[in-house]
Amino acid sequence: MKIAIIGAGNLGVSIAKGILHSNGATTMYLTKRHIESIKEYEKYGNVTVTTDNILAVKESDILVFAVQPGHFEAILQEVKEYLTEKHVIISTITGFSIEKIESIIGKEAYIIRSMPNTAISVGKSMTCLCSNDAGAKRIELAKAIFNRMGHSMEIPESQMQAATVICASGIAFWMRLIRATTQGAIQLGFDAREAQELAMHTCNGAASLLIESGNHPEEEIDRVTTPMGCTIEGLNEMEHQGLSSSLIRGIVASFEKISQIRKG
Repeated sequence: MKIAIIGAGNLGVSIAKGILHSNGATTMYLTKRHIESIKEYEKYGNVTVTTDNILAVKESDILVFAVQPGHFEAILQEVKEYLTEKHVIISTITGFSIEKIESIIGKEAYIIRSMPNTAISVGKSMTCLCSNDAGAKRIELAKAIFNRMGHSMEIPESQMQAATVICASGIAFWMRLIRATTQGAIQLGFDAREAQELAMHTCNGAASLLIESGNHPEEEIDRVTTPMGCTIEGLNEMEHQGLSSSLIRGIVASFEKISQIRKG
């Protein structure tokens, strides 16, 4: 695949790393206004670092846009006359609708929106994807790219804001749960480093159990709760204090906020 990352900032570079480390590109162009910080990627041999978006578009088939939202429209206007029927447009820009992209480059273009999270930098992103009618013909290609950096799911565009809360904001929610578990472990006598190690690897193990088994969380909970045991005692106390309710209310509050931002 001939790929260009238009806007090689933090997210763009993370995507580039995931693709390069999995040998997912025949050639790659990385563009940025100031390229000093990304020159090192030319060591891969098949990577060209440039400030020239038009050159990157001309030499690539898959265009991943990871620019600031305020710059996206101007960049699309800059490159649109160089887009051909071969190009697949993948936008990572939050809140920039497919309809708006179509209004600039046309409905016939293969347009896909992607919403990765920060775990993409370690190859563990949960990335949500949606497309226009034309882009639906290339959605499997987009999945193949992002599955190299974690897991992807196709959803309707109407659910992209909700997915942002669950997957992008969700990283922070899970970090807070790991932090709380760490604090609990410290109170039980572990030092801070040990406590965090215990918490984060236990969290990773819990998620991996569900991913590998396909089980419902309650099935795995039942495996470790014995009658009158310490696990059910702890779970019940957490629920009495509103653990599940607080999480759900926080998710809903986050969604209400992102909905207000989009209206504003």
